[in-house]
Amino acid sequence: MNFNASGSNDEEHAALADINIVPLVDVMLVLLIIFMVTAPLSIGGINVELPASRAKSIAIDENRVVLSIGRNGDFFIEKMPIPAPALQERLKAIFEFRQKKELYIRADRDVVYGSVVDAMSAAKMAGVHKMSMLTQAPKGRKG
Repeated sequence: MNFNASGSNDEEHAALADINIVPLVDVMLVLLIIFMVTAPLSIGGINVELPASRAKSIAIDENRVVLSIGRNGDFFIEKMPIPAPALQERLKAIFEFRQKKELYIRADRDVVYGSVVDAMSAAKMAGVHKMSMLTQAPKGRKG
């Protein structure tokens, strides 16, 4: 081992100990862009044919909870299937500590009306204060 009394060996090692954060920032920016592009697509996870409405659409909050009701009356929160008997308890667990108790409902146009009423009843019993029905703009609408 060669020890240098002048201390220049320590300076060389100190330069090697610095962390280069440029690659880390590059990776984080790429991940941020990927999440920003894919986040709006996550709402469409369940294949639901929404009914058309001429009413003006509302802005959907980013911390939203979306309950989808499939054509057969199956319930989904985000993309996770929820059995009908467990819907109220699951909604209660989701909204228990939330300030905004809002639920967005995406129901297929061919779903039985009773399934929508069951979902709304379960949401009300779970403490949801505001429910919104999601629709799509009519085809051929100019605006």
